[in-house]
Amino acid sequence: MGLSWQQGPLGTGAVGRFLVPEVLPDRLLFAEPLRRRMRVQFGGRWIADSEDVVLLHEPARYPVAYFPLDSIEPGVLTAADRTTQHRDLGTTTWYTVTVDHNSKPRAAWQHTELPDYANELSGRVAFAWRAMDAFYEEDERIVGHAADAYHRIDIRQTSRHLVVCDGDRVVADSKRPLVLYESGFAPRWYVPRDDIDESTLTPVDGQTFCPYKGLCSYYDIGTAHQAAWGYEDAWTDVRRISGLVSFEPDKVHVELDGTQLGLEPGQAVISHGVDRDLTVEELSG
Repeated sequence: MGLSWQQGPLGTGAVGRFLVPEVLPDRLLFAEPLRRRMRVQFGGRWIADSEDVVLLHEPARYPVAYFPLDSIEPGVLTAADRTTQHRDLGTTTWYTVTVDHNSKPRAAWQHTELPDYANELSGRVAFAWRAMDAFYEEDERIVGHAADAYHRIDIRQTSRHLVVCDGDRVVADSKRPLVLYESGFAPRWYVPRDDIDESTLTPVDGQTFCPYKGLCSYYDIGTAHQAAWGYEDAWTDVRRISGLVSFEPDKVHVELDGTQLGLEPGQAVISHGVDRDLTVEELSG
């Protein structure tokens, strides 16, 4: 997902490679200015507000936003009796975040003995995403993690023939699926409801979310658990997939133009779950 997650170029499962004469280190960290105003809310108050946020991309991790100390409300951070060692960035000091009667231990951290090559993070603090009430870019809430500027989604209409079967039963048959290309993932095929035998889909309790697409609902197909999913009300940038359904090719039989699809690199997704036990109503609000 984006620069350093999944099959991104700095990810641990990158599908491409850098064309350079020397072997690169196993781990490359990348820090850059976010160039967006970001705010953090906790205990009903804004506790950080900055246009000078630095985003850290670390292999196999979501991007992390680091705020300058002078952008954080005084008295919010209390140093905890805890330090750890980051394998690349040295000693990490942890903080308790407190606002009035609301307190979260180890909810923020700072790399306090940075090597010279990582001075972009000097004097900066990151907040644990799940411990905070919310993060915002300007006046719009960001869920899951800081948005990755290298993450891209393209949706294309196609006339290719997609067939989904559960044993001998045809679940879907469409010559008008949408294909969704997402950074770091293999293509995903979404089918209109009119081309699906909806009696084969059994809704599953619980939803997860994608920071780029919205709330995701799941379906069992026969004995195949969570073999299909869809976004009933996909977010604005990907509105075209709203109400459509996609299928897991390792759980049910999926054919594209007569060729059976399998689980490709980048197709296994680690879902976010619901951020800090966020309710559907809160997330939608």
